Amino acid sequence: MAALAAGKGAFREEEGTGGDAAAPQLHAPTSAPGARLSRLPLARVKALVKADPDVTLAGQEAIFILARAAELFVETIAKDAYCCAQQGKRKTLQRRDLDNAIEAVDEFAFLEGTLD
Repeated sequence: MAALAAGKGAFREEEGTGGDAAAPQLHAPTSAPGARLSRLPLARVKALVKADPDVTLAGQEAIFILARAAELFVETIAKDAYCCAQQGKRKTLQRRDLDNAIEAVDEFAFLEGTLD
């Protein structure tokens, strides 16, 4: 079984039994009862969305998707910044690690100049 993504909420890829070359099946992970689907408070995300004058209505599903996207973005940039910290033989993230991650990863090009 190979994991497609690490962490909670990740889908897992399983090969079919019997050794045939069937297409992999995706299974949603099982979670404990009462486990939160989002780590960010949805009320806070909704308040941020409503602060935009161009947004008139936002459904609960849209708020959840925005919260999840924000979580994934923060996780990704934090991991890349941590790699920069490790190159400097440190475990603590510093602002320059974020700057280095933004410069090194093309997906963060839209952030260049925002931390100045």
